[in-house]
Amino acid sequence: MSVTLEESLASPRAARPTPTGPNNVFEQFRLDGKVAVITGAADGIGLAVAEAFAEAGAHLALWYNSNTAAVDKAAALAAQHSIKAQAYQVPVQDASAVQAAVARVVQDFGSLDIFVANAGAGNSKPLLEMSVDEYRSLMAVNLDGVVYSAKYAGEVFKRQGRGNLIITSSISAHIVNVPVDQPVYNASKAAVTHLGKSLAREWREFARVNIVSPGFFETKMGASENVRNEAHRMAVLGRQGDVREIKGLYLYLASEASSYTTGSDVVIDGGYILP
Repeated sequence: MSVTLEESLASPRAARPTPTGPNNVFEQFRLDGKVAVITGAADGIGLAVAEAFAEAGAHLALWYNSNTAAVDKAAALAAQHSIKAQAYQVPVQDASAVQAAVARVVQDFGSLDIFVANAGAGNSKPLLEMSVDEYRSLMAVNLDGVVYSAKYAGEVFKRQGRGNLIITSSISAHIVNVPVDQPVYNASKAAVTHLGKSLAREWREFARVNIVSPGFFETKMGASENVRNEAHRMAVLGRQGDVREIKGLYLYLASEASSYTTGSDVVIDGGYILP
């Protein structure tokens, strides 16, 4: 909302204090003692984020739906990095399950500092080929799951007076010329991108909110075989990303290194959406 200079001067706002923290940039990236929830953490981007946070000293709650590999991966990260890590089976499309899991994490770990709403589902069908049930299933994970996660994590953040929400969106929220026609998937990602920006304003007194919009990465939700060449052709760097190349971005947003960053939508796509 724009205002005139006169209106601005009539509504003074005292500057809030600058957060205290280390001056050394490497220390700013540390997450020692922080508690982080990561949804969709059993593999792909979610697991890479979990590895990054563990390497920086955070305690981890790895949420998964059907991939029980998260249980062993939590144990491995705990042993390797001397942190506490635990896996939780949580269908994010179930509001009551998300609410109960957030409460359990707080009970198990004592607090909740970072929530990465990363879980997502894919469906590349055009709208006219998609059933209503398929539409509802996709939106239940990609949109409703993020809304429920934000709602119940946000309640904890507000109660604590601090928190950090990171939403995984997609370059599909920015463009329509992806290799396949997938309007409903695109819409689900555009919705969570806008949600994140709106929450950054709504939660300005107690939490930061940012969005990551990945392009094609070498994961099970990356480019399928029939569109792989198009993904390579469109990306300026000529390939899909490796998940290790996204770890630093999530760590930046989760850490004090980004303490003046909120409401941002950071694209990491190898130059795919460049005009």
